[in-house]
Amino acid sequence: MITIQSKNFSALQICMSGQCFRMEACGENRYRLVAKGKYLELAQQEEDILFDCTQEEYHTVWKDYFDMETDYAQIIAGIDAEDTYLSAAADYGKGIRILHQDLWEMIISFLISQQNNIKRIRKCINQLCEKYGEKRESANGVSYYDFPTPQSLAEAQLEDLYACGLGYRSKYIHATANSIYSGELDLSALWTMNYAAAKKELLKLYGVGTKVADCICLFALHKTDAFPRDTHINKVLELQYPEGFPFEKYGKNSGILQQYLFYYDLEKGDLKKISKK
Repeated sequence: MITIQSKNFSALQICMSGQCFRMEACGENRYRLVAKGKYLELAQQEEDILFDCTQEEYHTVWKDYFDMETDYAQIIAGIDAEDTYLSAAADYGKGIRILHQDLWEMIISFLISQQNNIKRIRKCINQLCEKYGEKRESANGVSYYDFPTPQSLAEAQLEDLYACGLGYRSKYIHATANSIYSGELDLSALWTMNYAAAKKELLKLYGVGTKVADCICLFALHKTDAFPRDTHINKVLELQYPEGFPFEKYGKNSGILQQYLFYYDLEKGDLKKISKK
């Protein structure tokens, strides 16, 4: 067990931010997740985050996964003081961090996310992992399932994918798995591309639209200039930024600020409408 201190880390907010679907509460201020083929439990007491892992595992896996070397306080400090809505959103969601997640897992996860809610997305992904993922055991004896490989989903029967509750998304997942397993799309090449080029490649996958491609760019490739737009963000943009979001001001941090806006609207909705000056 190791302890890290951070003013800009909230396990609760990360869990509920809509970017990861295999992290869940397992007690008061305690969470568990499966990522990068590993199982982790963590607890939080105010600014103290307790990682139930070795120091080596923290430094080789979780430090990067939770983007611990990025100064989120500095990013928040760079928000225009006159933008009271964005300032309020960032203050409310200041514990969110943009995770470094597995690219393949994010492609499938956000295909599943289409026209879906977080609770149901989690359930579908868990069913997929239990049926097609490799069963493993953590150092402390907890059994868990790794995320299915492209090969396992490419070789799956389409009707069996439907049985996982995936609905029409089953055909997207099956076709995408085949595209990647066959080498039609080289995932490793995406890491060498800028945001625009990576997004263009992702849009070639069956079922991947603009919003899904942007989510993959932001939450897997860590292209923090990606700015996914769903119903929450579109509502915020319409109400608070009728002349357009100031991308020229925030540049590479736009995707991080988008997460604050998304989470704030998800949690508060119409209860807090703060007009910009």
